[in-house]
Amino acid sequence: MVQEKLKIGTRSSQLALWQARWVQSRIESLHNAVTVELIPIKTRGDKILDVPLAKVGGKGLFVKELEEAILDGRCDIAVHSMKDVPVDFPEGLILGPVLTREDPRDALLSLTALGLDDLPPGARVGSSSLRRQSQLLALRPDLRILSLRGNVNTRIEKLLEGQFDAIILAAAGVKRLQATRHVVEYLDFKQMLPANGQGAVGIEMRKNDPRIHALIQPLDDPPTRHCVLAERAFLKALEGGCQTPIAGHATLTGDNLSLEGRILSLDGQTCFSGTVTGSTQEGERLGTELATRLLHAGADRLLAALTQKISE
Repeated sequence: MVQEKLKIGTRSSQLALWQARWVQSRIESLHNAVTVELIPIKTRGDKILDVPLAKVGGKGLFVKELEEAILDGRCDIAVHSMKDVPVDFPEGLILGPVLTREDPRDALLSLTALGLDDLPPGARVGSSSLRRQSQLLALRPDLRILSLRGNVNTRIEKLLEGQFDAIILAAAGVKRLQATRHVVEYLDFKQMLPANGQGAVGIEMRKNDPRIHALIQPLDDPPTRHCVLAERAFLKALEGGCQTPIAGHATLTGDNLSLEGRILSLDGQTCFSGTVTGSTQEGERLGTELATRLLHAGADRLLAALTQKISE
């Protein structure tokens, strides 16, 4: 039997490696004749930890070096958290399989509080996500939102050191790393709508590579893909990224897809929100429709003002 080799590009954080190993195990279990090698790559987003992402180029900083490695042949595919993947791919690359989604909610971690409502007035909450910041302040304007960058374990360590009264992380990450010990509340969608693609893992690959496509296509989870594509279409139509507080989450019930979206001001006091529903196959159209509706309702002016403020 001739052994084939497949190389996965991945960030070197513990969560990224967990996701890459998960994909590795799935591929090797499907194909006995395939050996999968992980290629850890340090991205610019991993190196710049003292500046908010919105100031240095957004979440695309976490994928650029991985994309370059696919294009020059050092890797065959790259494994990403879908919430970190820009809506447009470089020439020659496409989104391959999207794997079954983990819990898409946000998790509140604290050593002292029992939940969000239990935090004392003026409590220090760590998060560098403008989406989380704005939704937190909509619920609790008294909170002090402080910058928090780094991988999951680094962020939890800062909580343990007493730098924050609470921090907010993606539930998927803490669950995958079995780091749920200090989770005191999983925030429901009314409190905090997730980032587009949150909880889902996707595979980026070369556009014209039928061998790789045949090897990895069985990993695709159609329900997750339909939801994630709808969420990404919503984000793309808004021309938004981590520089703006945009949230979007889709759910499936049978063959019906429902997409909820929010666009907020930085202080959370202004919010444009809406929901659209349709068939599973209409996900991307629904994402564009919802974005257009919110823009016409006045979100276009809010986004323009936010972009101007953040660029100053």
